Amino acid sequence: MSERRNIYFYSNQQDIEEKVELLKKTAIQYDFHIVDNDRDANIIVSVGSDGTFLQAVRKSGFRDDCLYVGVSTKDRLGMYCDFHIDDLSEMVEAMNKDKIEVRRYPIIQVNIDQQGSFYCLNEFSIRSSIIKTFVMDVYIDDLLFETFRGDGLLIATPTGSTAYNKSVNGAIVDPLLPCIQVSELASLNNNQYRTLGSSFILSGSRKLTLKVVQSGNDYPIMGMDNEAISIQHVDKIDISLNDKKIKTVKLKDNSFWEKVQRIFL
Repeated sequence: MSERRNIYFYSNQQDIEEKVELLKKTAIQYDFHIVDNDRDANIIVSVGSDGTFLQAVRKSGFRDDCLYVGVSTKDRLGMYCDFHIDDLSEMVEAMNKDKIEVRRYPIIQVNIDQQGSFYCLNEFSIRSSIIKTFVMDVYIDDLLFETFRGDGLLIATPTGSTAYNKSVNGAIVDPLLPCIQVSELASLNNNQYRTLGSSFILSGSRKLTLKVVQSGNDYPIMGMDNEAISIQHVDKIDISLNDKKIKTVKLKDNSFWEKVQRIFL
């Protein structure tokens, strides 16, 4: 981090302004420069929760030329937050004693009806907006793999595997594996209709394509991380792992699996 000195602080909590100011003063003491625009920063510090971290990455444009740092304001640390706002001394010690390292996380690229690319650090989801079975043809590369019927589908990155994906019984995936995971949301399986019925993991070199069968579901609910987008009459969605990597600062003694153990066990 020695060559990166311009820091932008992102927070959406009004009640922690004093603590954020203290963070800024501490950063200045160690010769960092505080900037008012994320475009001028080469370090972006998110102060809040994992959700705040996701918003910071999204609102700054999924930059792969800067470092993202997660600072938690909650009772415990999250998957993206290695530091706590009340532990300034730990942050300083980590920087001074080389206890931090850079971890690169893959992101999903989503193209909806060729209208432009969107990115997700955790997951992309598509669901029916009405009480009616959602029908989609699922292609892996050019292979028609299955016709899905149910509430919707969830496509997660390895780091996103511990979030929404886990709540629908998807697998937790090591983020060192470049891949995407596809999980079903209330699939319909009977003597007439059949899906795989379980999550499956695709290599990062493969492309997933969803073709929506127009049967009344003209306004699906699509989620990108913790934000929703509104596009009407969706026909085709191409999803793949992007070459971009989000660089995050983490403690060397706080690996992904140590976080999983701490949060879930």
